Amino acid sequence: MSNPPSASPTDIARRGEAIEILPGVHWIGALDPALRAFDIILRTANGTTYNAYLVRGSHGVAVIDTVKAEFADEFFARLESVADYDEIEVIVLNHLEPDHTGALPELMRRAPQARLHISSRAPAMLKALLKPREEDPLEYRTADTGDEVSLGERTLRFLHTPFLHWPDTQCTYLVEDGVLFSGDVFGCHHCDSRMFNDRCADFRFAFDYYYAHIMRPFKTHVMDALKLIEPLALKIIAPTHGPILRDRPRRYLTRYRELSSASFAERIGNEDPTLVVFYMSSYGNTARMAEAVCAGAEEAGARVSLYDLEGGEIQPFVDLIETADALAFGSPTINGDAVKPIWDLLSSLAVVDLKGKLGAAFGSYGWTGEAVRMIEDRMRGLKMRVPVAGLRIKLIPTDEELEECREFGRALASAIVSGEKGRVIDFADLG
Repeated sequence: MSNPPSASPTDIARRGEAIEILPGVHWIGALDPALRAFDIILRTANGTTYNAYLVRGSHGVAVIDTVKAEFADEFFARLESVADYDEIEVIVLNHLEPDHTGALPELMRRAPQARLHISSRAPAMLKALLKPREEDPLEYRTADTGDEVSLGERTLRFLHTPFLHWPDTQCTYLVEDGVLFSGDVFGCHHCDSRMFNDRCADFRFAFDYYYAHIMRPFKTHVMDALKLIEPLALKIIAPTHGPILRDRPRRYLTRYRELSSASFAERIGNEDPTLVVFYMSSYGNTARMAEAVCAGAEEAGARVSLYDLEGGEIQPFVDLIETADALAFGSPTINGDAVKPIWDLLSSLAVVDLKGKLGAAFGSYGWTGEAVRMIEDRMRGLKMRVPVAGLRIKLIPTDEELEECREFGRALASAIVSGEKGRVIDFADLG
């Protein structure tokens, strides 16, 4: 059932056949070269792959992950090229997002004897995904770090790696062959039918871009996962998106550690509480407020940075935001809204770890002044704490009103110094 030695991975992929990774280990996924946006927010100039794998042992076959529903036919054709359905004893889902589970219901129908293995945090998500009937309950087994499944001479060992990037995620390690089926970790949106990192086009940009948008908010969980993965004897990393990493796979562990380690700002150290103030100003009124807010915060002992968004791009501020204790946003109200650069910056915070950060909003207005409340609502939606009520001033601030701005800054700095933390809710525990 192995591919002919003369057949290249590109030819095999285009013919809809499985690709041999090792004897008895095959890629049975799908190619999506035309995709240009993933989950709305990620650009995919080269498309993506939905990687699924098949492992053959003397005691049966395991299927690890499936594909997006629209590509199920491609997945089943590749599976059938290397195995029969009655041979499948094990189905492993490392992550339950729909692009990895779309073919699962049909696979379970075709291989009803197979045992389904998911992480210990995945049952609620599995039930929501498959909507089982009460008279036909789901059967599955949950796994935690160190749990194993035997295929005879081959062993699958599970590693609990939550929040990479969903609470349910795990990795599966093929012990005897040194293959890590890593789920979304170490993946990227890069479709290349040559499939292996030593044959593909240069995908380093896609690898870092994927990390920045998918894994960056979970840096601490990445570091925890690396503690489990780095001691393993690794020959191949097989993620669910992008190239299979068989050439010097440890380089990708090193890159993840670099990307997840302390930034330069953190390494140089700073004992003072830090506040970063961003603002836009139409006629200079919000700018005067911003300067007064900074002055008050400095008087109260905070280290303050002030940035006019009219003069800079958004992306360079991301590292700065991640290391700050508090963020304040100043915007005038124009047409009943905050100005677009403020919204652009707020939308970029989805890729930043905001746990424990404080937020505040201020701005001048001419008529109704909705911007401040809208910014506060957005910050709360990002799970930031807003300890000081937003400050609005109509048109040109007076000396007395500028003193209110300084007091606003002092109050915000005091909230930082107090170190009070709000309760952070783990959405996996809801419902």
